[in-house]
Amino acid sequence: MKDDCIFCKLANGVIPTNMIYEDDTFAVIMDASPVSRGHALILPKEHAANLFELPEETASKLMPLAKKLASHMKEKLDFDGLNILQNNGETAGQSVFHFHMHLVPRYKDAANNDKLLQFATAGLSADEIKEIADDLKTV
Repeated sequence: MKDDCIFCKLANGVIPTNMIYEDDTFAVIMDASPVSRGHALILPKEHAANLFELPEETASKLMPLAKKLASHMKEKLDFDGLNILQNNGETAGQSVFHFHMHLVPRYKDAANNDKLLQFATAGLSADEIKEIADDLKTV
């Protein structure tokens, strides 16, 4: 736990939260400033600033937990869709530098739906996309 990290304190019970799940590796809490009804955060108890610093063992447990929680939330909240979001670095929208994953329920006709995600095309040509893909290919 990092002493000056608010999410370390939240994940490890130093600061009270509305926790919905806890195990030895993670705490899952309700977001204090939710963008939708049921917006939750998955927080590792061990500090890692972002995905690049997240230990492999922790990362391997993350998606099974997200799936388990998503299924439970769907059953209890009856939402119409779900976004799973995770930002790395200030340019990507990360504002708290402790790895965390957002589970954001989406509801048809919700007033804030248009504001949650606004993707716009980068305007890359097919050739540019192929060049990038070729550069990123792994063995």
